[in-house]
Amino acid sequence: MLRIILVDPQPFTEVILIVINRNTNYGMKKVCTTFFILLSTLALSAGQPSQAVLDYIDQYKAIAVAEMVEYKIPASITMAQGILESGAGQSELAKKSNNHFGIKCHTDWKGEKVYYDDDAKDECFRKYDHVEDSYRDHSEFLSSKQRYAELFKLDADDYKGWAKGLKAAGYATNPKYADLLINLIEEYELQALDKMSLAEVKKHNKKIEKEEPKEKDIPVNKNEKTKSDKNFTWGGYNEDVFYFNRIPTVTIQSGDSPEKLAEKHHKKLSLLKDYNDIENGGTLTPGTKFYLQPKRKKGDTKFHTVKEGETMWTISRDEGVRMQQLYKYNKMQNGEEPVSVSKLI
Repeated sequence: MLRIILVDPQPFTEVILIVINRNTNYGMKKVCTTFFILLSTLALSAGQPSQAVLDYIDQYKAIAVAEMVEYKIPASITMAQGILESGAGQSELAKKSNNHFGIKCHTDWKGEKVYYDDDAKDECFRKYDHVEDSYRDHSEFLSSKQRYAELFKLDADDYKGWAKGLKAAGYATNPKYADLLINLIEEYELQALDKMSLAEVKKHNKKIEKEEPKEKDIPVNKNEKTKSDKNFTWGGYNEDVFYFNRIPTVTIQSGDSPEKLAEKHHKKLSLLKDYNDIENGGTLTPGTKFYLQPKRKKGDTKFHTVKEGETMWTISRDEGVRMQQLYKYNKMQNGEEPVSVSKLI
């Protein structure tokens, strides 16, 4: 049996711990002394998006877009802050008090309150009846404070400018706060929300509810969508796009060509050919995968068992891993092919 390595053979840490220690008069700097986010929840082992984050996005994206429509705050920024501050809705403050942005009471708060040790013992945090109330409070805070006024002059889809501006305005003292937001936005393609209207989000939600397949109807073919291929059609792609190894992917149909797929999915032909190594001898075969973004450096699993007739190109295609990385991990020369299974002793 011949196996092709799909991930960096060097040991890597599957769980990373980040300590968020913010120092601002708004938001949660520490809860119960220090607020920890386990990246086993947010950005886990290679090739696997966090299901908790995906569920959080699906559940609250319409609220983030609604706030963007009314307050002109990019939905991607609101969503990323909600994910980061609440641990994708898993923090105690989020679960018990619907407070997804760590908003403290302040002197003008008249609603319910909860208390946690933060900068001082038993500090007051706001408790909401609904998560929507937390999102609205977040929007009103940013739009009402003069120190954030310059942010509202940025382009509506300038999420990087917003992330850096929030940090510069004193929203957080963590030196990597802007990077954390930007990484979340790009990892989960939250920037697509900035181009959507509330009607589009609601329409998508209704469509998903109506068409959600029963478990027995979910296809098991590796080249078809499965429960693990998280559908991201809300990200601006056509309905037949699914995620494989965190890459927006389509299944090749009879008659498809790179030109047709580029036109259908509004992508540059030269980029799609590059993403799928078409210039390196690749051809489109019905039932196989075609990627709308670059393949990843690592696979969704550690190994691929080589079958007779497979090449490094077909393995790269089927596993969503860049060919150059496959050669590197397996200590092979460019152009070298795996030994045919039929010839293995």
